Amino acid sequence: MGDKKIVVHFTVLTFCMNIPFAVYILSPAIASYIILRKNNKIRNAREWLKNVFCPSKNVYSYLFVILGLVLYFFMHAMICGHVEMALPFYAFFLSLPGNLFIGGLEEAGWSYLLWPELDRKFGYVLSCVFSGIIWIAWHIPLFFIPGTNHEGGGINFGMFAVQCIGLRFFLGAICKISGENHVFMCVLFHTMFNAAFSVFGMITGTWTGTVIANIVMIFVSIAAVAICRTSVMRRIRS
Repeated sequence: MGDKKIVVHFTVLTFCMNIPFAVYILSPAIASYIILRKNNKIRNAREWLKNVFCPSKNVYSYLFVILGLVLYFFMHAMICGHVEMALPFYAFFLSLPGNLFIGGLEEAGWSYLLWPELDRKFGYVLSCVFSGIIWIAWHIPLFFIPGTNHEGGGINFGMFAVQCIGLRFFLGAICKISGENHVFMCVLFHTMFNAAFSVFGMITGTWTGTVIANIVMIFVSIAAVAICRTSVMRRIRS
């Protein structure tokens, strides 16, 4: 009887300790909802969820998301000279639901609220840099919380920071290409990237690979935005 009480108390304690962590992980999404609701941009949680999970009708958005995933990990594999998988490939699909909540839903804050405001004020390049710096700062506590991938997974903070800047450029490009339904596409990319990282993360542990892969991502993103802008201007003129 005593052992059962200890187990129950431990389970309750563990659950209570995870509540602050869950709030922290979901804080960008929570902040997004609160700010948008306060400023009458949305009426209720249902409308917020509808906006976040509204799929894009632009097939090029999905192709661009897949391109980014393949390009990022392919560049690392090319530099490493081999593909080393930390988990079986099917783990990618099994981890998608978990990575939606721990990662993907961040974009309900970053890409729904933060990046568009920065883009309106500073333009594409500076908005990506500024949102990347904010993204890095938001992740810092994870490097001090025992049990997280950042603290216990051997992730180098410097390489992680470079990765954050590179990915914000790519996520910014997704916003530009996808238009009104950009939030869902950013959630999709972030979720799939985290899932792929859990499988192929072992090939991303070199400075050379990190720098080159993210420089390529930045150039591809800027080129995609330029092409998208040119296409829009042609449609306006015609």
